[in-house]
Amino acid sequence: MIRVNIAEVRADLSRYLARVERGETVTLCRRNVPIAEIRPLRAAPARERPIGIDRGMTVPASFFEPLPDDLLRAFGGVGDEP
Repeated sequence: MIRVNIAEVRADLSRYLARVERGETVTLCRRNVPIAEIRPLRAAPARERPIGIDRGMTVPASFFEPLPDDLLRAFGGVGDEP
């Protein structure tokens, strides 16, 4: 971790950003009092993650059938009417 005053960073920002790109953290100071950090971001994932149903996956027809009465009662959906 590097500690630098803002005036130094203003004079040579590209040098400090190069160090951040190499994985270092730069602590910015005002009159030698730390006020902020510049640190590298995590690398983006190597490949996109699929959204939704994965290719090749199917939903069985039984998924759309009504639930049994005992299960509905357990969730308060049947038979709880006054």
